[in-house]
Amino acid sequence: MPPDAATSHSFTEHFADGRPAAPRERLLAVEAPVAIEINGLGYAVMMATPADFADYALGFCLSEQLVSAPDQIVSVEAAEVPPQGSASTGWMLRIQLTANDAAPLMERARLRLSEGSCGLCGIESLEQVLRPLPQVIATLVVEDAAIFRAVAALPELQTLSQATRAVHAAAFCTPAGDVKLVREDVGRHNALDKLLGAMAHAGLHAGEGFIVLTARCSFELVQKAILAGCPLLVSISAASTLAADQAATHGLRLVSLARHDSFLTG
Repeated sequence: MPPDAATSHSFTEHFADGRPAAPRERLLAVEAPVAIEINGLGYAVMMATPADFADYALGFCLSEQLVSAPDQIVSVEAAEVPPQGSASTGWMLRIQLTANDAAPLMERARLRLSEGSCGLCGIESLEQVLRPLPQVIATLVVEDAAIFRAVAALPELQTLSQATRAVHAAAFCTPAGDVKLVREDVGRHNALDKLLGAMAHAGLHAGEGFIVLTARCSFELVQKAILAGCPLLVSISAASTLAADQAATHGLRLVSLARHDSFLTG
């Protein structure tokens, strides 16, 4: 578990069976504002867990279609910002793109005046929210047993979730259902961006396997999966109508409500 991802807090635990209340120490997942600055331009402020910043920076830029490969990012610098008038600490994530790859930056920044964890606040038009997406061209044969295997294996690999019970996870799995990479964050979008960045750093293409999410499957997560070229997205929660529609339209197989004994498709 990353050292800055959780911190200990003191609580008083109360019991239904009449036992006296007792003090208890418990780890809480760290949630902090992360200001993303790209080539010196303030781009977004996200609420995130301050860990795996290199993966997050790359995954965020990939999802924003600012870059298409790790070598288009020159440097990533994460700096803790002392609290000013607040008890909370924030972070500054400075990303430097190559000069040739910074061209889309100004247009995207113009459309994103500010952002919340949903990834929509500040977008000026519905056309930008429902932006054109490519068709998923990767084909992948995944047996039902492989999906059940991945879903069953993931909880033991969620170290931050085991400690805090307060974060989401995104995992990349082989067609056989082996979990290759896991990333966690208080924000479900951030967890997926961190995973996509980690995959790119490791040279893994989304078309070579499938992704499992522990969060509600909203259309933004489907968009990220489609842009990554992922042929199969598995969610342990239900999908929204727009998520299901976009997946069907763009060739992404969507599995929802994935449990140890059943899941839904279609």
